[in-house]
Amino acid sequence: MSSVFGLVPAVVPVVVLEDVEDAVPLAEALVAGGLTAIEVTLRTPAALEAIRTIAEAVPDAVVGAGTLLTPDHVAEAKAAGARFLVSPGWTDRLLDAMRGSGLPFLPGVSTASEALGLLERGVTDMKFFPAEAAGGTAYLRSLASPLPQARFCPTGGIDADRAPDYLALPNVGCVGGTWMLPKSALQDRDWGQVTALARKAAAITA
Repeated sequence: MSSVFGLVPAVVPVVVLEDVEDAVPLAEALVAGGLTAIEVTLRTPAALEAIRTIAEAVPDAVVGAGTLLTPDHVAEAKAAGARFLVSPGWTDRLLDAMRGSGLPFLPGVSTASEALGLLERGVTDMKFFPAEAAGGTAYLRSLASPLPQARFCPTGGIDADRAPDYLALPNVGCVGGTWMLPKSALQDRDWGQVTALARKAAAITA
């Protein structure tokens, strides 16, 4: 199975879509700014249809599904056209479903024990969530030596200022965030502003 880190760039926007009609213009704005991978969270009734619409209408986008909580979510996300899967945590049933989907996936962890549990199951790619609340760069740095196999996508509380510090860590493959999607721009459907912020985010390096 391929790795999420080989599929997505260094910065992945985490999107909450309330209106399916916004899915395509938002995805196009992000792609135009250089953020080709888009995680659409299953936090709204519009999410699955938004994933399906983006997958069909925006071929340059790599659309994934986030906030997967159950095996049913995994099946629904795959059917909608998601190309990668992300969960805030993991259970054995959820992990088996994600692995069985055949799609790249990032199960969530926030502790060394949770990460060790995944390593025992042969999973090395993980989401670190909620990143800032769970210890931030200091915590991830402390995991690099005892758990060198683990590689993380930290998400939660990360902004343009913090992202380079995370990306500088040897065990971080990408970061997720919403800072390129300010509420004002989404409310006003100011896709030009989204593209401009996406371009700045795409230029972030360690």
